[in-house]
Amino acid sequence: MTTEYRYDVEVLHLLVSPAHAYFGRAREGAADVPTTDAEQAELVAGKGIVGDRFFGKAAHMDAAVTVIAVEALESIAAELGAGPFDPLLTRRNVVVRGAELAPLLGHEFALESGGDVVRLKAGRPAHPCAWMDEMLAPGAHKAMRGRGGVRCQVISGGLLNRGPAVLVSPVPLDPSKAGEANVLRPSRLP
Repeated sequence: MTTEYRYDVEVLHLLVSPAHAYFGRAREGAADVPTTDAEQAELVAGKGIVGDRFFGKAAHMDAAVTVIAVEALESIAAELGAGPFDPLLTRRNVVVRGAELAPLLGHEFALESGGDVVRLKAGRPAHPCAWMDEMLAPGAHKAMRGRGGVRCQVISGGLLNRGPAVLVSPVPLDPSKAGEANVLRPSRLP
């Protein structure tokens, strides 16, 4: 039997947006796109979140859902002396409290919420884009490196609900490190 570790977390936000707000918009500015902070999101294996911009897109099947720890955003805001950030401006799909995410890279994990279970595989870090300097605060792009969350593939779908949840991990996590940077390699960007 495989060892599993269970952590009480809270799903704070579930962002579902049918269009990109930042991608390819360097000259035009951020797009005003409809965005839902859903109470519940439907995840489909191999496709992503129903209604989201990455749903069913071949180029994003292995990274259709992004998960970020709100503690990272709180730490960045404190470091930059900025007010609290609106987590939805990061365009991450799932904002959680109480989860160290970096050790999940390369592993499958589950989120249990509202009586349902979804299984995800954390494939790669969710690197921030330069828009973070404009949308959050000057310096946020650099400060978010190593703590922008993880991009995940949906292994088994179901409903993900806002509120109390349990993260089931195959590796031990340290929830007290949720907001700490974990840079795997230095960036070549300024």
